[in-house]
Amino acid sequence: MSQPRTMLATSKGVVMGSEIEMSISCSDCVRRGTPDCQDCLVTHVLGGTPEELVMTADDVDVVQLFTAQGMLPRLRFHHRATPT
Repeated sequence: MSQPRTMLATSKGVVMGSEIEMSISCSDCVRRGTPDCQDCLVTHVLGGTPEELVMTADDVDVVQLFTAQGMLPRLRFHHRATPT
């Protein structure tokens, strides 16, 4: 029997579950600490000052369904440009 696919949330180094499909690191987001950050899916799920949200493919599908219906805020992540 396979392990259940669960949402993985990391905050202050805590990791739960397996099968990572999508990882969002707030430290890489240009919107961190802005009003957009407060209205972001990651902040809604983790609360406070989030560090990272990790989801499986099944979790992403459910989040997209809830977001489309207005039941969750949308992801406002925008990757910080890396210096060249």
